[in-house]
Amino acid sequence: MAKTSTNISIDADIKVKAQELFADFGLDLSTAINIFLRQAVRENAIPFNISRDVPNDDTLEAIKEIEEFKRNPDAYKRYSSFSELLDEVNEDA
Repeated sequence: MAKTSTNISIDADIKVKAQELFADFGLDLSTAINIFLRQAVRENAIPFNISRDVPNDDTLEAIKEIEEFKRNPDAYKRYSSFSELLDEVNEDA
């Protein structure tokens, strides 16, 4: 099988970290990239899941709360100033 040379741009820090990781497996960067490419061709896809970060449960709950507030603003107490809110919090403490 004939080989060809390809130039790619890689973040310098990622390159160093990847080389350290692959060295632990006894691989150089070129071999690791070839493994990735062969697996992609074999699967006819990226050989791992690519997805956006999914918000955690706390963030999802906060999003639900603000959506509820937007739907029913009159159901929630409002303050005319931050000081007013702090006064109420300090009274409850």
